[in-house]
Amino acid sequence: MSAPAVTLLTNFVPPYLVAFYGALRRRVSRFRILVSTPMEENRSWPFQGDDLPVRVQRALTLRRTWRHPHGFTETVSLHLPIDTWWQLARSRPDVIVTTEFGLRTLQALVYAAVRRGTRVVLWALVTETLELGRGRFRETLRRFLLRRVDAVVVSGESGARYVAGLGFPDAAIFRVPPYAPLPDAASEAPCPRTERESRRLLYVGRLADGKGLVPWIAQLAEWAAQHPERALEFWLVGDGPARAAIEACAVPRNVTLRCLGSVPYEKLPEIYSQAGILVFPTLADEWGVVVNEALAAGVPVLGSVYSQAVEDVVEEGRTGWTFRPDCEEEMASALDRALGTSLESLDAMRAHCRERAEGFTAESASRGMFDAIRYARSGERWREGA
Repeated sequence: MSAPAVTLLTNFVPPYLVAFYGALRRRVSRFRILVSTPMEENRSWPFQGDDLPVRVQRALTLRRTWRHPHGFTETVSLHLPIDTWWQLARSRPDVIVTTEFGLRTLQALVYAAVRRGTRVVLWALVTETLELGRGRFRETLRRFLLRRVDAVVVSGESGARYVAGLGFPDAAIFRVPPYAPLPDAASEAPCPRTERESRRLLYVGRLADGKGLVPWIAQLAEWAAQHPERALEFWLVGDGPARAAIEACAVPRNVTLRCLGSVPYEKLPEIYSQAGILVFPTLADEWGVVVNEALAAGVPVLGSVYSQAVEDVVEEGRTGWTFRPDCEEEMASALDRALGTSLESLDAMRAHCRERAEGFTAESASRGMFDAIRYARSGERWREGA
């Protein structure tokens, strides 16, 4: 079977997926990326399509408030591409890879129904926690779409469980964490740390309520008050609507909160090289690319299991420590375990982190996505084999 022509429908291209898309491009005969926007307003990254076959679609963008059962709200952008049919007719793909359960996927399925032989792979950026409280209508729509796609790609096991729970067969679900680590992060960041660096805590990402930072800082303050002899540093890289609330958090004198603001993506390895433990207390995250980045830089992760990356990748006591952020006892216990780890054990954990990160490459991710594309194109459609 010849290499297929593939068109990818997605919102935008983040910097951590550029290498992955480049590797996927080398596996297919023709590759095109249709994005709904050059970059979303709440991202500090520049447009990432210069070295890729990216075309920006005509799209309507709506703003809505997302209320999650875990108690946080966030304003999100809903992109509605309106020229998908015409763009697909121009590129004439053999396989369409489409992200999320929305209008672009519905348009892809309509195109595939008319141009017979075209296959559709749904790239489902979901987890069980992220999809809580979505409502009956969304569930009905998702079941409708899943009955008509040829394969589904998810990032990890929680996503696979969610899709399987909607009636999609596991044989047609492909687990593909499509996130490569920072370029050269493993070689640039020194594994040994000074004692101060080994104990330094780091957060990287948007400063938003859904990241669980304010309640986590409250736990850190409580721990520090009980251990006045320990000086603690917590660096935060990123910006967002929760920054003012974070900077206003009351902490004991032995805690230093340092908000570094937005840092260019290529400068992040330098930040990771100065940190000892990554903190990721998210209340709901589809993956959490910072986990990949931290492990590649030899930084153990103190993270929430509501991040799919933490659930799938972080091994308790070996590459990090895990907790549920909506359980204060678990959060306090994990924090105590992390801050109570000896320097010698932290050194050993850094080596384990790098070993675990070796499998996260652009090539391995592109191979997984191509397996889903090849399965969809083979004609062995799961509905026929079920």
